[in-house]
Amino acid sequence: MQSVIITKNQAGQRLDKFLRKYLPEAGSSFLYKMLRKKNITLNDKKAEGKEMLVVGDKVCFFFSDETFEKFSGRKVSVGAQEKFTNLRQAANTAETSAYRTAYRKLKGIMVLYENEDVLFLNKPVGILTQKAVPTDLSLNEWLIGYLLETGAITEEELHSFHPSVCNRLDRNTSGIVLCGKSLAGSQLLSRVIKERTVGKFYRTICVGRLTKDEMLEGYLVKDNATNKVTVSRGQQTGDYIKTGYHPLKATDKYTLLEVELFTGKTHQIRAHLASIGHPIIGDYKYGNGKVNNQLSLESQLLHAYRIEFPMKDDAIPENLRGKVITAPYPVLFQELVQKLGLE
Repeated sequence: MQSVIITKNQAGQRLDKFLRKYLPEAGSSFLYKMLRKKNITLNDKKAEGKEMLVVGDKVCFFFSDETFEKFSGRKVSVGAQEKFTNLRQAANTAETSAYRTAYRKLKGIMVLYENEDVLFLNKPVGILTQKAVPTDLSLNEWLIGYLLETGAITEEELHSFHPSVCNRLDRNTSGIVLCGKSLAGSQLLSRVIKERTVGKFYRTICVGRLTKDEMLEGYLVKDNATNKVTVSRGQQTGDYIKTGYHPLKATDKYTLLEVELFTGKTHQIRAHLASIGHPIIGDYKYGNGKVNNQLSLESQLLHAYRIEFPMKDDAIPENLRGKVITAPYPVLFQELVQKLGLE
């Protein structure tokens, strides 16, 4: 018999969902059969699978060691020495090694805020938020490597829960990325992002002079072949988008903008500003190549600068209500603000 005590990173989900993570090689029909036959129990009682897990619940598996190893993908520990050996083996798996490698190799990532459930990071330009191919090292791997390094999560907990980034930024967009450390934190951030109850503000420098606040609306159509989007303000085709901006400082040639994102679509800010004739500097896909070359820029100057949690929302934990998080400008961004007279 094997057993597991539910921790905060496993609580808050249905038993059957937990079982599919904990025994990834087992099919759903097998799991429900084991529940019916009481070969899997919850708190020493028969369970159906729809029960919501809470911290301290005990899940028992009345399997042979061979069956448990087959469906869990890991060895059963029967003694202290074997447990130590198994943990060393787990730490050396390709997956865990990738997390620790990312934490060691990816530089310049800053922790802006952290509590027991969430963590907000400042992502530098050039780092992927999530891997595009299996060999990539991304912010997501760095996050788990950081949590392993600090002891906030163990290798054992990774069998049933993976901390994860909850929003994505383009590789060459810098700034705030919201991350769930616990299941409760991931669920919270996914909800506020989906319901758009958290304010998301970006900073950028665009070509041309803008002096008044504006609210842009339109429809965005993506061409998957070119990974490029187009914006229409008349024809209602594609995804509805809404972008607001507030000029902070303007010269005859450039404007430092704060942009508020009301919808979050691929390349939305870049394409929306380009569609009104004020592309972001450094943007070769939607921008002005001549200006970009003059400024010796290789990628768009776009920074996820600030997030704001609502003050009045009972579903948001007290330690996040009204919380405002800002991410310092990257060095290049700050240098250009000064160089272009936009301080």
